[in-house]
Amino acid sequence: MRLVKRPLISTINNHLIDYPTPINIHYAWSFGFLSAMCLIIQIVTGIFLAMHYTPHVDLAFASVEHIMRDVNYGWLLRYIHANGASMFFIVVYLHIFRGLYFGSYTRPRHWVWVIGVLILLLMILTAFIGYVLPWGQMSLWGATVITNLVSAVPLVGNSIVTWLWGGFSVDNATLNRFFSLHYLLPFVIAAASLVHLAVLHQDGSGNPLGIDSNVDKISMFPYFIVKDFLGLVIFILFFSIFVYFAPNVLGHPDNYIEANPMVTPAHIVPEWYFLPFYAILRSIPHKLGGVIAMVAAIAILAFLPWLHSTEIRSSRFRPIYRFLYWTIVGCCLVLGWIGGMPVEEPYVLIGQVASAYYFLFFLIILPALGRLESSLLKFNT
Repeated sequence: MRLVKRPLISTINNHLIDYPTPINIHYAWSFGFLSAMCLIIQIVTGIFLAMHYTPHVDLAFASVEHIMRDVNYGWLLRYIHANGASMFFIVVYLHIFRGLYFGSYTRPRHWVWVIGVLILLLMILTAFIGYVLPWGQMSLWGATVITNLVSAVPLVGNSIVTWLWGGFSVDNATLNRFFSLHYLLPFVIAAASLVHLAVLHQDGSGNPLGIDSNVDKISMFPYFIVKDFLGLVIFILFFSIFVYFAPNVLGHPDNYIEANPMVTPAHIVPEWYFLPFYAILRSIPHKLGGVIAMVAAIAILAFLPWLHSTEIRSSRFRPIYRFLYWTIVGCCLVLGWIGGMPVEEPYVLIGQVASAYYFLFFLIILPALGRLESSLLKFNT
């Protein structure tokens, strides 16, 4: 019993074993656990890859090939890490869309949601600088294009870009600092994730009905731990298909060409998980306006608890919202498709319409619908 009373053991017991969990949550609530597993996989594989990687413009590409060809199971480490980034974003995006569907961003869990959006921003930054490290053509030119966006900041933009690069172009200093940051930021994400979990457990988990479930809870272990591990087994099977049978399908073939600052790729695109935000960036012909819109597309998610204007949380009791929810899912998929297309008609127009609807949904439709539902609820009671 003394062992159980120790601070660390007691914390694990309170948050993972005896933690009271709503009896009616289902497998959609497993994505948080899967996100944690993805983060652990990325940190562990990243540490081993860093042992053999050389952050120098003359050696980085060759060191990645050395990992693939000469290091024992280096190909496995590299493919798990590269595809693990995509799996991480798939799981996190599903986690976010689950929260949108069931109203998980509403009070009293609003700070849980805000911290989650902060984690998403850290993930995007970490993934971007990590994509530069293999030092292929898309790494170099993707870094050049994205970091150049900072030059849109009035007065000090060009100075900030030069400071980011550590020179006058994306070069060795840039690669070194990106490697250092890519090693550091996952641990920052891990710390933020622990805060995310602690704040969640302060008020308790939500549930599909969006109601107070304090009177009907059971311990997390063994019931929901078993449920989460079943989800983990299915996820590993899905992950393994990409690692063993299609390891490069989610990447860009140009990144197997060593970086050459004298040759620009015909079509520069970021990784697939950035494409919706990239489409919003390109939909506005003004550089600063595009940057503001791209940042706002992520930041707007943090304000959802205050844009939500009805006491009804779950979409199960909101038939109109349930329909509109699938329109915003479709809008995000369209934006992802447009982000990978060339900048020409009709893709430009489609991207502008989809971007406009994205902001319209969160800023106008969601609050207006909430007020309408609140009015109908008061009328019926």
